[in-house]
Amino acid sequence: MTRRTHAPHRVATTLLTLVVPLVLLGAATLLAASWADELPDPVAVHWGAEGPDGFGSLASAILPAVVAGVVIAVGAWALAFFAGHASSTRRIAAGSSVGMAGFLAVIVLGPLEAQRGLADPTTAPGIATPLAVAIVAGLALGTLAAALTPADADQPAASAVDPSAPRLALAATERAVWRRDVFSRATLTVGVAVVLVVLGLSVVTRMWALGLVAAVLAALLLSMVALDATVDERGLVARGILGWPTVRVPLDEVVAARVTSVHPLKEFGGWGYRVGRGGRTGIVLRTGEALEVERTGGRVVVVTVDDAATGAALLNTLADRARAV
Repeated sequence: MTRRTHAPHRVATTLLTLVVPLVLLGAATLLAASWADELPDPVAVHWGAEGPDGFGSLASAILPAVVAGVVIAVGAWALAFFAGHASSTRRIAAGSSVGMAGFLAVIVLGPLEAQRGLADPTTAPGIATPLAVAIVAGLALGTLAAALTPADADQPAASAVDPSAPRLALAATERAVWRRDVFSRATLTVGVAVVLVVLGLSVVTRMWALGLVAAVLAALLLSMVALDATVDERGLVARGILGWPTVRVPLDEVVAARVTSVHPLKEFGGWGYRVGRGGRTGIVLRTGEALEVERTGGRVVVVTVDDAATGAALLNTLADRARAV
């Protein structure tokens, strides 16, 4: 096994996953607190189909969201700081942390801003618009944070492919390509059910902004429901049906490829493009057979796919050949 080193770019990781989210949440808290004299007491803190139906102190309108944001930020920072050997892990952590902080900051400020100057909190307007703004802000900030996360540097291997890893018998001049497609009925079934529930809530509550949530979930579902995996002279390339997510492992970074068995919930917390225990990353669409690739920099990639044994053997063989050139 590859010796595990410290995850790279720890300063950038700390800034993006922890400092920026805490600044956003802190600024939202201070701004909301500065409105105290302009807000009704109590303030509206919950909305139903007919309007405000829950009321509380200003602190109760601020603290739950801020505490949740802090917990998410600390968790994302720990993931990226200690297990962020791959840039994909660090990008997921940064995007999730900053995006959620932006979403929660708007969720706190939007409804409170709408209540400034009101004497009666029952007359507060609905939260459809603040919710829509929060979703857009969260997605935009999360995308920006992920884009600003430093990429992995090229890390060509300094040693041969693990001699114990499987090989495929190929003549010196023989070429080979391995390709498999995977479709996940479980991901499709669960995803469609979730999208339909959100759409149903949008109709029942008359919150049109939930339709935006459903659209985002539908796009994520489509990107995760199927994948195409190829091993050839480029190395390993696995991508979703929309071209994202994409996993690439060039031949000169292959330490060893093997077959493994994956339990998505136990090892990765679910299905799709995942970060699992120990910082393993990959596209996990089902339980069972998977291609696992150890690569330089202490990184491990997992792709659930049929005939992983052939794919692993060919990848090791081509990596051997690339090193011999």
